[in-house]
Amino acid sequence: MFFSLSPLPSENKILVSQRPLLIVANKTATLVCNYTYNGTGTELRASLHKGTDSAVEICFVSWNTTKKTSSNLNKDFNCQGFHDKHKVTFNLWNMNANQTDIYFCKIEAMYPPPYVSNEKSNGTVIHVKGKLGETPIPTQEPHSAIPLWIMVAVTGVLAFYSMLITAVFIHYWQKSKKNMYHHSDYMNMTPRHPPYQKNKGYPSYAPTRDYTAYRS
Repeated sequence: MFFSLSPLPSENKILVSQRPLLIVANKTATLVCNYTYNGTGTELRASLHKGTDSAVEICFVSWNTTKKTSSNLNKDFNCQGFHDKHKVTFNLWNMNANQTDIYFCKIEAMYPPPYVSNEKSNGTVIHVKGKLGETPIPTQEPHSAIPLWIMVAVTGVLAFYSMLITAVFIHYWQKSKKNMYHHSDYMNMTPRHPPYQKNKGYPSYAPTRDYTAYRS
């Protein structure tokens, strides 16, 4: 008895390769996504995604044996995709420095089932520079309503006048106090007792009265 071994079906898998870095000096980028697919799908789709999590889809191109379609999805990008045998080319133009990021190509076998897509590749970092000799427009910081130096000057003047007024007030207050001291009439009202009569009803602190001053 003989058994015939039929060949194992080929693995339905998509592999994608991209260049790691793309420098853009003229605002135009051409990103090539090479892929291999050994499945039986007849309708495929390729899309370009932005960001480490591939959250932003830029544009896509789909094709089958009879037609090709292309679409620009993101209004912030100018993008168009082209399919040619085992590669997909995405052209981007009018790029700016804010669009510098990592970009991923995604290839999908849409029909017939089963649905298959490639594993995430390493992606391509697109570094967007300005044109040669182009001078970047400096970013102007918002100005306050009153310049800082004016505020500092006004604060200094107010502080000086405050110190001056305080000094003048202290000077006149001390001068007034001194004048009041010199012009005040002071009379010693402490009771006095005659000599040799310290114990006759006079307090011990009362000074001795000098009667010789009344003698003629």
